[in-house]
Amino acid sequence: MRFGYTTGSCAAAAAAAAAQMLLTGQKTEAAAIKLPAGEEIVLPVEDVRMEMQQVSCAVTKDGGDDPDATHGAKIFATVRFGGEKGEIRISGGEGVGVVTARGLQCPVGDAAINPVPRQMIRENCLRVLQSCGEERGLDIEISVPGGEEIAERTFNPRLGIKGGISILGTTGIVEPMSEKALIDTIKAVVDKQQAEDPEFILISPGNYGRDFCREYLGLDIEKAVPVSNYIGEALDYIRYKGFRKILLVGHTGKLIKIAAGVMNTHSSYADCRMEIIALYSLLAGADRKTAEAILQCVNTDEALDMIAEQPWYGQVKERILEKVLYHLHFRLRDSSIQIETVMFTTDRRHIFKSSQADDLIRHFRLQEEEYEG
Repeated sequence: MRFGYTTGSCAAAAAAAAAQMLLTGQKTEAAAIKLPAGEEIVLPVEDVRMEMQQVSCAVTKDGGDDPDATHGAKIFATVRFGGEKGEIRISGGEGVGVVTARGLQCPVGDAAINPVPRQMIRENCLRVLQSCGEERGLDIEISVPGGEEIAERTFNPRLGIKGGISILGTTGIVEPMSEKALIDTIKAVVDKQQAEDPEFILISPGNYGRDFCREYLGLDIEKAVPVSNYIGEALDYIRYKGFRKILLVGHTGKLIKIAAGVMNTHSSYADCRMEIIALYSLLAGADRKTAEAILQCVNTDEALDMIAEQPWYGQVKERILEKVLYHLHFRLRDSSIQIETVMFTTDRRHIFKSSQADDLIRHFRLQEEEYEG
């Protein structure tokens, strides 16, 4: 199956090409950029417009064999000189959403250009500046004509991102994977982990929250089995393979859904996050007005912040965690298997940790120390 490139890669390529043309005065038809892992790719450039003070161009988003709502969209970058020496300033223009809710990767009020794409744009444009011996800074505006309409077919409106799409990507590459292929991949990684340790296994939806895991738990989440949204299927296979101790680590935005028995955490499959928090808040003593306000929240960070100062906040966390563990044990259908979990919000203000999670965390820390040693 054919790989594609993220909106972040397209934005970085358009910005690097526009910067190159601004500095050299020569038109180009392609841009070579480095991805976060160091791989170099070349993307075609179109709709070039060269003016005296600025250059703009576009790269068309190609999702490969895993197209999404942004497939075929033109990601534009307009580059002009500005700022201090060697400074790269990045902003969002037409069709790029603006963050209006807390708990996302970008601050409220900023353009929805996530941290990794920002880093890609900055580093690739700095390479252009250095190769041309240019010391002036650059102002870069990313825009997506029609982005506001495209965003209506995404979850941005529900996430509190208004006015356009997000510029996303953690690796720069869109991997084409069917549901069956994803589950088969999860099973293959579980098999590999069993060969290294047949009793203990660390699982996580993905690499989101890598810094939290490293700094707060002392764990490298990249060594976990990435189970994506397929919590249930992963647990079924882990039980089949005979593991006895499981540590599940992930963001509340996904894992809190397990409290309602949801074992596929993709947002298109089920979304009961606010209902769960509202329900357990009511049971703990919240009034109807508070519950209604929780239901209007767009993410778990915002909802939990709303109740953090309430005397019953701790009780809400305990009951949600208890229900998450209940459904995890129910799915495993084997009381001899120990499963513990740690859930966290983006800002780390809210941590859910089961009673014996620290024991498993210590085991995985020791494993990493032995591996490094």
